[in-house]
Amino acid sequence: MRHVIIGAGPAGVIAAENLKKLDPSGSVVLLGAEDKPPYSRMAIPYFLVGDIEEEGTYLRKSADYYASKGIEVRQTRVSSVDTASKRLTLADDSTLDYDKLLISTGATPVKPPIGGIDLPGVHNCWTLADAHKIVERATPGSSVVLMGAGFIGCIILEALAARNVELTVVEMENRMVSRMTNEVMGTMIKDWCVAKGINVLTSTKVGEIQESSSGKPLKVMLDNGNTIDADLVISATGVRSNTAFLGDSGIEVRDGIVVDDHMQTSVADVYAAGDVAQGRDYSTGEYYVQAIQPTAVEHGRLAAQSMVNGHKTAHRGTVNMNILDTVGLISTSFGMWMGVPGGTESESVDKEKFKYLNLQFKDDVLVGASSLGMTQHVGAMRGLIQTAKPLGEWKERLMSDPTRLMDAYLASAQQQSADLSA
Repeated sequence: MRHVIIGAGPAGVIAAENLKKLDPSGSVVLLGAEDKPPYSRMAIPYFLVGDIEEEGTYLRKSADYYASKGIEVRQTRVSSVDTASKRLTLADDSTLDYDKLLISTGATPVKPPIGGIDLPGVHNCWTLADAHKIVERATPGSSVVLMGAGFIGCIILEALAARNVELTVVEMENRMVSRMTNEVMGTMIKDWCVAKGINVLTSTKVGEIQESSSGKPLKVMLDNGNTIDADLVISATGVRSNTAFLGDSGIEVRDGIVVDDHMQTSVADVYAAGDVAQGRDYSTGEYYVQAIQPTAVEHGRLAAQSMVNGHKTAHRGTVNMNILDTVGLISTSFGMWMGVPGGTESESVDKEKFKYLNLQFKDDVLVGASSLGMTQHVGAMRGLIQTAKPLGEWKERLMSDPTRLMDAYLASAQQQSADLSA
């Protein structure tokens, strides 16, 4: 049995390792599009700061790791997939046949439609090659403009701040990290960054980037009429799933590759995992792309099980989960943090101490939560949302004081234990 994996990120590596454990006699071929060993994008900020060398981003450290596990790693791109003949065409026009195929090609940064986006000194921060270019220009005292204050943007922000650059963040939404925060929480993150000396411009867009002769190589034109002279511009305005090579494959693609509860696509013997897969959400039961590394790892493991053992284990769905460190301020969101129709919420706000907690309920079940500067509640948030256990009288207690979340979690766990032993 030949298992072929397209994409050498966390989902692909986890899948490869599990495939060899489950099918020791089968062959596993892992295809990576970059000229680097499989690495974690989440480690790139640590490389930017200088905490690690490039090798520190590699998912597995020893040079012979994959060979020792019987995993063949090739550095090549896939041009097309012929699912009828179970054959891949590679970038050099050679072909590779498969028995079972896993697509874990991740995502690609979205290029905003603005003039000057391709100028020298304008970069994404997505690959190790990008990171090396950023390190060259993001020197202490240099002027850097970061376009986008979403999840990815804020991870990059952390690294840039540590490099002691003069940083300006331009965000089109009215708050930071809008996909995991409401206006109160997102504005508090902005205020924290400003207090740390970072210039954050919300409700603002970059209209154009021009070459400049004013002492800085770039001039950033904002939609409010202001300009910023910059040594470096970084675009972090979102990503989209890598599916362009699947055009004639017959594999159903929407926002990502559509998969069922076993990570199989619309075509037999073809599976998808990670940022490219439109998988099940635990809270809603709906299918969408959840581009976070824990989901990719979970997808990769489940896909390997389905590829070898058949469709015995169904995916219950992944809890929507985000944990972010923004210049030392930890923010989290879990489940349906934005609330549900007809639901209720409980909120605790301390703007001076940068502490925030928001709980979202459907009847007396916790369905979503978000927090800022309050990491002690993270485990309770996820646990209560995943168990979906009615809280009874604890719902009203949490409505009065959401900071008693851990007490509610312990009471729920004790009740569950009593129910099991009854």
